[in-house]
Amino acid sequence: MKAVVQRVSSASCAVDGSVTGSIGMGFVVFLGVAEGDDDAALERLIGKISRLRIFEDEEGRMNLPLSAVNGAILLISQFTLLADTRHGNRPSFSGAMAGVRAKAFYDRAVTKLRELGIRVETGVFGAHMVIDAVNDGPVTLIMDSDDLAR
Repeated sequence: MKAVVQRVSSASCAVDGSVTGSIGMGFVVFLGVAEGDDDAALERLIGKISRLRIFEDEEGRMNLPLSAVNGAILLISQFTLLADTRHGNRPSFSGAMAGVRAKAFYDRAVTKLRELGIRVETGVFGAHMVIDAVNDGPVTLIMDSDDLAR
């Protein structure tokens, strides 16, 4: 499971011109689910994202978590994070989990984040989405659940 986490001052997602989710300060999280991912991988990744301390404290150091700034998450499914670009110029997405199972993981990610008390807005799984984000910093982290298991 892979995630790209961007610290934002605001962000929104629209599908067919209608806004499906909108946040102020917080994270845009692009989530890609790989074949072979399991609930333990989901727990590791969601736990790490929820505890990230990447907001500035009074001394200007990245030291504050999402909860300290009353932030929210805009969670977007993005199978293209699992692209294999090693061969040729057309990416292969064979490593991405199939739609129905991947959507179940995505839905569980939303539920788990909300259970942690985080406000979560979403895109629409499998839809063509337009993401509008104001990156803050910019601060962008790339996370892999496999790396968190080490």
